[in-house]
Amino acid sequence: MITPKPGSILLGTTRPAELREWYRRALAPAHEGEGAIDLGGFLLVIDQRDDVDTKNNEPGRMILNFHVDDFDAVEAQLRAAGVDWLFPVSDRPNGRFGTFADPDGNYLQIIQLNETHRPRPHA
Repeated sequence: MITPKPGSILLGTTRPAELREWYRRALAPAHEGEGAIDLGGFLLVIDQRDDVDTKNNEPGRMILNFHVDDFDAVEAQLRAAGVDWLFPVSDRPNGRFGTFADPDGNYLQIIQLNETHRPRPHA
């Protein structure tokens, strides 16, 4: 059986230039130019859409998670970019979590899992 590997996500918005700049500033400061934003091998495509509201009315329906090795460094980068933190950063039994929102109200998280909760590579 084949398990497809996710390669990109399309983020529809009514204000693509603003959202693109926010994602670049917050998550990919080295990114330049147009086209998809490379988020560590996973591509973020931001597109103008007429079939979406200006704000996500159900932002908890799907949360984009970023697994990080240095939580403090990524948290500092996000704070410097002025992200809107939804909850205080928290230490949980399985790791450290920080939840924030983009300008359209979509939820994102940074997660640093404890060693015992990290997935093991497939043989």
